[in-house]
Amino acid sequence: MNRWMKIAFDEATTGMLLNEGGPFGAVIVKDNKIIAKAHNRVLISKDPTAHAEINAIREASQKLNSFDLSGTTLYTSCMPCPMCLGAIMWARIENVYYGATAEDAKKGGFDDLKFYETLQGEKSTVKLFQIEQQQCASLFDTWNKKEDKEIY
Repeated sequence: MNRWMKIAFDEATTGMLLNEGGPFGAVIVKDNKIIAKAHNRVLISKDPTAHAEINAIREASQKLNSFDLSGTTLYTSCMPCPMCLGAIMWARIENVYYGATAEDAKKGGFDDLKFYETLQGEKSTVKLFQIEQQQCASLFDTWNKKEDKEIY
């Protein structure tokens, strides 16, 4: 097994056996060194965003003191869900290696496929309603006037 994927696999196993979360693990590597490793902690934290990839991104960002993780590689035991994929994109992680598929996860009761269907406009489980567009859009005008902003 790939050495980095083995670490992600071991993280997934640890978290699962400790009943901290589902069978998901992740490791972020830069220059052939581990920057962060994490597992799913949804159950122990009562936080639905505490996925392995998110936890690893948070740890790596703290360690590198940056929200920009360009130049890192993520290894994850399962294909990232849409939330994690969004976080990966925001973190500027360009290369992601994953093990199990969304179909594999579905066999364990983790149905990420419904999220992909929602994103494609099919079978949406969330109804979006736009209100107060002009007032909320004005926040970007204020943002653009800031001289001390840092774009991410």
